[in-house]
This record gives sequence, C-alpha cells and structure tokens, in this order.
Amino acid sequence: MAAEDPDLVIFLGDYIYEGSVDPAKAQGLARRHQTPDPVDLTGYRLRYAAYHTDPDLQAVHAAAPCLMTWDDHEVENDYADQWSEHPSTDPAAFLLRRAAAYRAYWEHMPLRWRSLPKGPNARVYDRFRFGDLAEVSILDGRQYRSMEACPRPDWRGGHVVTAECTERDDPRRTMLGFEQERWLTDGFRHASARWNLVAQDLLVAAAHQKDAKTGEIGHWTDAWDGYPACRTRVLKAVADSRLSNPVFLGGDIHSFWTTDLKADFDDPSSATVATEFVGTSITSDGPDYDLFMSTMPMNPHVKFFDSRVRGYVSCDLRPDRLETAFRTISDRADPNATVSTLKRFVVESGRAGATEA
Repeated sequence: MAAEDPDLVIFLGDYIYEGSVDPAKAQGLARRHQTPDPVDLTGYRLRYAAYHTDPDLQAVHAAAPCLMTWDDHEVENDYADQWSEHPSTDPAAFLLRRAAAYRAYWEHMPLRWRSLPKGPNARVYDRFRFGDLAEVSILDGRQYRSMEACPRPDWRGGHVVTAECTERDDPRRTMLGFEQERWLTDGFRHASARWNLVAQDLLVAAAHQKDAKTGEIGHWTDAWDGYPACRTRVLKAVADSRLSNPVFLGGDIHSFWTTDLKADFDDPSSATVATEFVGTSITSDGPDYDLFMSTMPMNPHVKFFDSRVRGYVSCDLRPDRLETAFRTISDRADPNATVSTLKRFVVESGRAGATEA
C-alpha cells in the first residue's frame, strides 16, 4: 500500500484484535499476540504498541493521511453499544472496558481533538471534503447500535437468523443511532461534491447466508442485515436527496465484495441506489468460500465475492469515474510478498453500479 504512494488511506475497523491465541496454537498466524486479552487501558496500550512495531504499518502511516473508524475488535468481538457478546457481562462493567479501549484508540490513531473520549463515549463519525471532487462520510457502526436481534441465552453476538426472528425488522432498531442517522442524511441533502463516499465498517448489502452448523438460510445479525430498517432509511435518503455518485466502502467480513445497493433487495429489478465495495482482511483468515458461494444465486445484486485471498482495495478517483482494484498479496506472513490485482471495477459518474474493467 505504501509503495502505491496513495493520497489517502482509510482504515475501516479491526485495526487490532483483542483476542489472544495460545502460542501453541498460533502456528500460521501472521500476528502472535504476546500479552493477554486487553481489558484495561494498560492492556489496550500494549496491544496498539505491538501492532505499531510493524514496519509496513509504520510506512503506510508515514506515506499518507489516514481516515479512521472502528469495528468491534478494537474493544471486543461483536459488541453492540453497552452490551458485550457475553450475556453474563454486566453493561456497567463492559462500559469500563469500552472506555479504556476508546482512550487507547484515540491515543494511537490520527484523530481530531474532538474525538477525545469522555469516559466510554467518543465521537469518531465525521465528514471530510476534498475540493469539489469528493466528500467522505466516516461512520461509527458500533457505539450507538441496538442490541443484535434475537440473542441466544448464552450469546449476544452475530449469528444467522431466519424469518422467524421478526425483531430484526423492527423500525425502532438502528445500526447508527438516530442522532448519527440524522447527521448522515442531513449531509446527503446538503452535499455538493461530485462523488460521495460513505466509509464504514461492515457489509451494507443484504446477503442470504447459510448457517454453517444447521444449514438454515437467513441473515447475519451483526452486520447491516441485522438492522434492515436502518439500511432502508439510509438508502431511501440517498435516493430522495439525489446524492451525486454515492459509493459505500466497507470491511469486517474478511472478503472482497462488489454489490449493487438496491432500493428493495427483495426485488432484483428495483433501482440500484448506490455502489458498494468491501475490502478483504490484510492478515486474518477469510470465511468459508464454498459456504458463501452456495448462497450467491440468492443474492443477484452481488457482482463479485472472494474470501480466499488477503489484501486491500485501491481506488483511483477522477471526476468522470472511480476505478477500483482488488489488490492481493501472495503470502501474508512474508515481508517480501508480491502483490497482484484480482479484479478491477469501474463506476462511471452519473450511473450507480460497478462494471468489471
């Protein structure tokens, strides 16, 4: 990434992982954590310090300005607002851990002063303007969200739910929190840049998925699929405001995706409201490729998916087009790994949806 001499780098969450692995089981991992799971400020500071010893990561930060948002692993896997993934964890105790995690994040990331945490609260959503070419809205998909739908007695984190989970569709549920939703949609109405990028931590598109254990088809509760009413509100605001060239950028799912964001995901013929690109992980394993591919016929708005490779997304933004390259590395554990391009896509100005280049 640094060798590409980028003008801007956007990190979309899971900058660190809070989970530690027994060294005896860490063979093949690109990063082996030498300290226990962080739960306090000292622990999180040590975790960031360890990551920042990586000379390639240092080079990226030195090469270009960086825009930042978080996902879950900067605190704890699959957390939602004040709720841990573990039902036995008291929300008050979890907020103490979140306060420590947010403080360490602010100390180690290139953030504005106004993002300085106040206890367990910190504002990282923000908007950045690059002349008349582009406006980038950075979202926070963790701090303000409703609890994951239909939690299990022993698990609040992400899982596949079927249509029986009617709570998932409740319009009172939100991924962003209603204050951030209003901030985002107000920005759509007043936007004047040619391109409008929405950078956030997750897969936005609807995606029928298969439960690896039961084989049931449903939707994943920890992504936007767990909050479809919020997604509908946001995409409706994009359409109603006639936002110029909306492109959503996401992460989290350890795989490359190119999707059409539809006005109605149940109707493949409905209007494409925006374009979405999701980047794969740089070091972490991807999800089961064959399992996901088995459901792709049910997701016709997905134009490309691949979870077998590690890498990043490289974008070339010009007034008339956005060119996106899915860049892959040959070996995540080799400092001398080679880089290649898996796929290229183009979004033409004035036309939502990507075409393969």
